[in-house]
Amino acid sequence: MKLKFMKYRKLSYWIAGALIALSIISLFVRGLNYGIDFAGGISMEVKPVSTEYTIDKMRADLEQFNPELQSVGNDGAILVRVGLPKGATDAQQNQRVAEIKNILGDNVEYSQVQIVGPKIGGELVRGGILAVLFSFILMSVYIWARYRGGYAIGSFISLCLDFVIMFGFFSITGLEFNQTAIAVMLTGIGYSINDKVVNYDRIEENIKKYHKMPMDDLIDLSVNEMMRRTIMTGVSTILAMVALYLFGGPALRDFAIAMTFAVVMGTFTSIYISNVILYHFNLRDSDKK
Repeated sequence: MKLKFMKYRKLSYWIAGALIALSIISLFVRGLNYGIDFAGGISMEVKPVSTEYTIDKMRADLEQFNPELQSVGNDGAILVRVGLPKGATDAQQNQRVAEIKNILGDNVEYSQVQIVGPKIGGELVRGGILAVLFSFILMSVYIWARYRGGYAIGSFISLCLDFVIMFGFFSITGLEFNQTAIAVMLTGIGYSINDKVVNYDRIEENIKKYHKMPMDDLIDLSVNEMMRRTIMTGVSTILAMVALYLFGGPALRDFAIAMTFAVVMGTFTSIYISNVILYHFNLRDSDKK
């Protein structure tokens, strides 16, 4: 059975418009939930003195501080990260460290204790945003060098949508926006661009093969021919994310959720947004040139 994707091209514009509007509104109203990396906080690397004092027990003891705990290395060390109140003074920061040490008591040994202040957090925010902008520019240059005309415009517009919607996703869901979130965004959008390139390559091949086929039918044919590959790639990635969510612990759950959304979003913008934009260009004339 051949699916008629272009039949719903007008609906895809409404869906894309709604997602963009929700994303922009949420970014202005709610903003981003900056993690400790960006907002500042306390970072400790500790090692339990006994195997009985597990990471789960430590998390329960520190529950009032809403901590982030992650196993590091092979020697049983645990990275503990705790946020600080906005505008916390040096005295308040030191008091929070003392409170955490008092709760952990003699159950752990301390390898290092660091306080990430607002200034360092602000520098990390700027660095993360610069990384996103730099990757956007590089992807745009690649798209323009790889394609011309409608292909380049379709890819560029869908790339812009990918970035806006990913920022909106973190704002709407309230997931922590930290260095891991930056990695998720870049990985997910890289996946999306790869999917668009594969789809466009097949459309280019079919334009040369089917000279008289209507453009909407040709795009539908191309997407259907790539559907098995799209489904297998997307499902295999999502299954890996489900495993991370179930067994990776709290530290990886946000990553798994955001990456799953990135795969679904990338598939949607590849099948609809970039291809629907392509539909409005006379690709056969441009191909002859």
